[in-house]
Amino acid sequence: MKLIIQIPCYNEEETLTIALDALPKHIEGIDEIEYLIINDGSRDRTVEVARNWGVHYVVNFKKNKGLARGFMAGLDACLRNGADVIVNTDADNQYCAEDIEKLVRPILEGKTDIVIGARPIDQTEHFSFLKKKLQHLGSYVVRKASKSDIPDAPSGFRAYSREAAMRLNVVNEYTYTLETIVQAGRSKMAMESVPVRTNEELRPSRLFGSMLGYVKKSMVTIFRAFMMYRPMKFFTIIGGLLFLLGMALGVRFLVYFFMGTGGGHVQSLILCSTLLLLGFQTIVIGFLADVIAANRRLLEDVQYHVRKLDYDGVKERDGKENGRMEETDG
Repeated sequence: MKLIIQIPCYNEEETLTIALDALPKHIEGIDEIEYLIINDGSRDRTVEVARNWGVHYVVNFKKNKGLARGFMAGLDACLRNGADVIVNTDADNQYCAEDIEKLVRPILEGKTDIVIGARPIDQTEHFSFLKKKLQHLGSYVVRKASKSDIPDAPSGFRAYSREAAMRLNVVNEYTYTLETIVQAGRSKMAMESVPVRTNEELRPSRLFGSMLGYVKKSMVTIFRAFMMYRPMKFFTIIGGLLFLLGMALGVRFLVYFFMGTGGGHVQSLILCSTLLLLGFQTIVIGFLADVIAANRRLLEDVQYHVRKLDYDGVKERDGKENGRMEETDG
């Protein structure tokens, strides 16, 4: 049983050694632990620091591509190098590395395929009051969109089984944390959460420049994921609201018409017709999107089997040649 711990990095030379030193060297039930960093276009000595420390693999981008793409590239590298369990953590040592064993234990016991670490958000001192409330709100929205009970959706401290990692897809370029939960929940993957600890803040978060920007991007990611995985419900709700509003205006016009004053409310009739048409068209779009979603599920199933053939073939051949893996964006 092999565990690979992956760490996305972007100019992390000052904190990377601290995070790497804290990683576990042995976990009961794991035969082999290896370490991988995703260098997302760093301009400092991040790669040099990682190599001097002794990481096994380096996934290297020449320019910054963002957290989502880096995460998927890391999963690909882990799977190609025979990982049975993959843990994702941060280079700023935000999460307590001793809790990695808590993350992987449910997977080793065969209870689940995805484990997400739940931070003590309300007890985290360097989180502002607003950030705490927004974290709770975002997690609530993700729980509703994914039909899951994950209490800390934005947490990047998580573990994946080999099977779950081969089924994941991330299409947004912002972050993988929210979309993967919605995908896993809607695809009925086994998923659970465990409480984890956090360390003192070593540097400010680089995921967003402002709280408003974080909220906006997170909401767009959630709604986009919900629209992808539940298109019929998404468009039917919108179309239904437009249709009902149009019906209400139509009833209002009829009331005035039978009262003999309908001539002064022609604008309401025009707006009623427009809303009814928009509502009907939106519901039709929902049907079309649902057909597209069915095709996407078929493609995801095909993709999974292709990945399985590819990655398992590499694992059987033990494709690791020199203990390091380099990937560039060309």
